[in-house]
Amino acid sequence: MTASAPVVERPAKKEKRPTSFNEGTGRLAAILLSPTLLVLGVVVLFPIIAALRESLFQSGQHLDANGFVVQGSTFVGLENYTDIFKGETGHRFWNAFWNTTFFTVVCVALETVLGVAMALIMHKAFKGRGIVRASILVPWAIPTVISALLWKWIFQADGIANTLLGTQVLWSTEGWQSKFSVVIADTWKTAPFIGLLVLAGLQTIPAEVYEAAKVDGANAWQAFLRITMPLVKPALLVAVLFRILDTLRIFDLPFVLVGPHKDSVETLSMLAYDEALSVRYGPAAAYATVLFVYVAVVAYLFVKTLGADVIGEARASKSGGRRKKNGGSGTKAARAAVAAGAAPGTGGNV
Repeated sequence: MTASAPVVERPAKKEKRPTSFNEGTGRLAAILLSPTLLVLGVVVLFPIIAALRESLFQSGQHLDANGFVVQGSTFVGLENYTDIFKGETGHRFWNAFWNTTFFTVVCVALETVLGVAMALIMHKAFKGRGIVRASILVPWAIPTVISALLWKWIFQADGIANTLLGTQVLWSTEGWQSKFSVVIADTWKTAPFIGLLVLAGLQTIPAEVYEAAKVDGANAWQAFLRITMPLVKPALLVAVLFRILDTLRIFDLPFVLVGPHKDSVETLSMLAYDEALSVRYGPAAAYATVLFVYVAVVAYLFVKTLGADVIGEARASKSGGRRKKNGGSGTKAARAAVAAGAAPGTGGNV
């Protein structure tokens, strides 16, 4: 009987840690983005912090508690914010807040409807489409101040608007007509912007989708509601969000078209500008901060509301994937049990 030589066990190989392709990319991304973040900090973050600081001070000459004249900036805390809602200042603030909200809701609604109509027209193939596209986009290319001057000439007492209406309307005075003139001018100026973004969304829709809908018997209105609108919804929502944020900060159009110190069209931006022009930088910074918070809240609610369904669908698909995975595992286990004859009452015969 021969003794077998002992088998020498080889040392187990150390498993190499899989090298991730993304190693070091975080640091590289931070280095590459640092110039952009630095610029954003200088042009965005620093002005916000400076405005918040300025809103806590009052500058200029004023009397202290002892009746002495105080020159320079004085820390007043939240007094500039509380004064916004008091007395005549409070009435002026709420009037400007209402005007800002009114222009935002009415103008954006009209611009959305007209912008979608413009996009549908520009998307159609017909002779002279290039001229039509150029003519539709011209108002958006004109600077806002120039556009306001053009409409100011139109709405003069002896302008084209009164000639067409056959009546004498003083468009630049207090009243509904001044609001109406701002709405018309702003809609004419910025509706092509929404149309341009919606047109970009329309051009991504394959023609086969409409052909399939036509074969199924869908008419033009059904195709618009069930195909066009759902597919251009992302582009349309982005355009509407941009217009909401832009209209909340509206200043130059009513300022040039109607003029300052008009209760009918005075907005929060105009109110902050008037305070700064009167060398009341603390209250001006307080108005600007309130407007900034208002814009931020509206943007957050807009994105949160629109993103809720997307998050819900993602969670549903994720949970559905888990159920599918668990169901797949159960199916495999059942098949294994059946193959092994472990199913009760089968006796191993399948």
